[in-house]
Amino acid sequence: MLGATPACAGGDPHITEPVEYDAILLAGFGGPEGQDDVIPFLRNVTRGRGIPDERLEEVATHYRHFGGVSPINEHNRQLKAAIEQELASRGIDLPVLWGNRNWAPYLADTVREARERGFTKLIAIATSAYSSFSSCRQYREDFAMALESTGLLGDGTSPAAVQIDKVRQFFDHPGFVAPFAQGVRAALDELEDQGFADEQVHVLFSTHSIPMTDAARSGPRGHSFGEGGAYAAQHQAVAEVVMELAESDAPWSLVYQSRSGPPEMPWLEPDINDAIEELDAEQTRAVVIVPLGFVSDHMEVMWDLDEEAMQTARDRGFAAVRVPTPGIHPEYVSGLVDLVMERVQGTPVAERPALTPLGPWYDVCRPGCCENVRAGFKPAAAGVAP
Repeated sequence: MLGATPACAGGDPHITEPVEYDAILLAGFGGPEGQDDVIPFLRNVTRGRGIPDERLEEVATHYRHFGGVSPINEHNRQLKAAIEQELASRGIDLPVLWGNRNWAPYLADTVREARERGFTKLIAIATSAYSSFSSCRQYREDFAMALESTGLLGDGTSPAAVQIDKVRQFFDHPGFVAPFAQGVRAALDELEDQGFADEQVHVLFSTHSIPMTDAARSGPRGHSFGEGGAYAAQHQAVAEVVMELAESDAPWSLVYQSRSGPPEMPWLEPDINDAIEELDAEQTRAVVIVPLGFVSDHMEVMWDLDEEAMQTARDRGFAAVRVPTPGIHPEYVSGLVDLVMERVQGTPVAERPALTPLGPWYDVCRPGCCENVRAGFKPAAAGVAP
């Protein structure tokens, strides 16, 4: 295993040996912070795909609508501060470092900073809750690239100078699920105050679409999760729990958004706008939009949901409410610290909270997990090769 601590080096799926980590690595996607950043940022996101700037400029219009500033970096600054406050309130002495995949502060710079500060064992929190290439393995590949590019990965005969483990995927951890359940209940109550009964409201759980080939390979090899792989199965399971916790019998659907591939490539469907268009107006008078696949208000939430999906709902004559993302919700922040402490303390698997039958998910990603069909397997930290 690349860059792993000794506790994880054996590749066991769950690690119940306590590990004395030196710091937490908060790993984000990154985003532009001004108009001049937009195209360079999009080049980083799409590197290796040969997409011309003219095509990138089409996507850039979403960012330019908001002054060229993605909210994601500011959200991660707030999340870092909230995690630090939660750690301090518990008397836990673990510094929090922040690095991004696609914009400053870059992961390589953050790993270099860790080394300069004498930190050799990092426990990473990726700001994505589900299993797929883009939401898990790509972070792991970037960890490996950061260690390699800084010369900290080692030569294979000695341990990495900086070792990076990663908390489990937290899609069904109570801290992640609770904000959505509370948000759905609040949205339904708001619509009830406007005269809409639950049976007149359709709840749409939305997440980022991915190619069907990637979806089929999400999660570990040898497991049957259905057509959409672990990615779709995890979202479906969490949506069911959210509706149960919200104590609602309102009809609901899992929908997708933000597809960006060529039209001939099959992606997960239905698109949220198509789903809204197809709702029976005689049965449905309002919709609740739940950004279930997002931990904070990414550009896809602000544009694809708050602008496009809300407009589609208005065009159909539906009342519409968008549920907040977890952001820095206290239960979410507390849950992230709990995930770190599972690994610090070596919590037995039976004592780890998980709200769906799919969890608790693996600490160490399994061989062949979340393959990128187009690019194949690249070296990745925090998992068993390939």
